[in-house]
Amino acid sequence: MQERTSTTERYTRGFAAAVVAVATLILAANAGPAPAAVPDPDRRPAQDVISQQGHG
Repeated sequence: MQERTSTTERYTRGFAAAVVAVATLILAANAGPAPAAVPDPDRRPAQDVISQQGHG
């Protein structure tokens, strides 16, 4: 039969697990999406093309 763990040991393990969880969430929040590539001027949205036709 296994020995019972002490209260201090249980709280220590729980606290360590909480620290790991918070660190994981912080790292995940700081990992943003990759930077977008430079847009190709020939592949502009249709709205840009339409709005520039009236100014020419």
